[in-house]
Amino acid sequence: MRILTIDIGTGTQDIVLFDSDGPVENSLQLIMPSPTQIVAKQVRAATADRKAIVLTGTIMGGGPCHWAVEDHLRAGLAAYATPSAATTFNDDLEWVEREMGLTIVEPEEARQIAKARKITLSDLDLGAIHTALAAFGVTGVEGARPYDALAVAVFDHGNAPPDISDRVFRFNYLAERFSTGRGLLALGFRRTDVPPAMTRLRAVAAAVPRELPAVLMDTAPAAVLGALDDPRVAEHDDLLIANVGNFHCLAFHLSGGAIAGCFEHHTGELQRDQLEGFLTRLGTGEITNREVFDSMGHGALVLRPTPDARPFLAVTGPRRALLRGSALAPYYAVPHGDMMLAGCFGLLRAYAANYPEVAEQIEQALAA
Repeated sequence: MRILTIDIGTGTQDIVLFDSDGPVENSLQLIMPSPTQIVAKQVRAATADRKAIVLTGTIMGGGPCHWAVEDHLRAGLAAYATPSAATTFNDDLEWVEREMGLTIVEPEEARQIAKARKITLSDLDLGAIHTALAAFGVTGVEGARPYDALAVAVFDHGNAPPDISDRVFRFNYLAERFSTGRGLLALGFRRTDVPPAMTRLRAVAAAVPRELPAVLMDTAPAAVLGALDDPRVAEHDDLLIANVGNFHCLAFHLSGGAIAGCFEHHTGELQRDQLEGFLTRLGTGEITNREVFDSMGHGALVLRPTPDARPFLAVTGPRRALLRGSALAPYYAVPHGDMMLAGCFGLLRAYAANYPEVAEQIEQALAA
């Protein structure tokens, strides 16, 4: 069983081509620039060349590409976008035109705009990955794909109604999913089961070839799920696990395998002592949604207060150095020897949960 796993973040897209026939450590691994970084570079090149840009494609991760487009417009250059591409910046297209200054055009009109740099927006570029694999001789038999299935993780705020904050909507969604009792796995879906409001996940699902089985999942829960494969982390029944990503920080208190609570914040808004405080109060169940939301975070959720808990703290994510020297003495998780691939290992666990007919193959390979 070969599964291509792709964990798409703000800084990087982390890729593992898993093969159940061998040790997971021998799987082909790539750490490459994220799609939003690639698009941002293309936009900045157009800005430097004083060229107008036309954005086509679909909704994808924002951040760097959003900032690059804003800088392009501030430079006095024209920028056009099709409706599906423009939702990358905001689900409210009137806001995109009014506040950003982008001109929304229909796809046919976009094709006819002359002397402009055409840039395609998409989280999933299987063509680029296939080219990279082929450069090292990794190809399927007679031109077939060198994998049987796909698992992809992206961060999705969801399509919030106009009167609800993205941050509030996102956290309400997490609370609803966790109420199912499936824990972290509640955020992993077969391609046909992605909730309608999760428009970024659905865009990725639509980009997957129809014949491929696929699982879509949220990034931070995938990384936390993968971190559980670290042997030292797995020793503990009472855990705090924080994924300190380039853009978002999400932490869970797991007790007896169940979610006792969680919080989510923007990494760039956090200082070390502030993060230590949130983690400490998450461990006891004293953290409040208000304190996280009012400090520009998404929110906090306490499902079960644990005032006497002393959970073991494990940390993963590319910005984990935020807790370097912390009095909390965090353990830096390295599942299967590689912290950056924690999300890919979590995706494999999610795939096994969603396709139980191959679960034994996957779990045996990971256990080995």
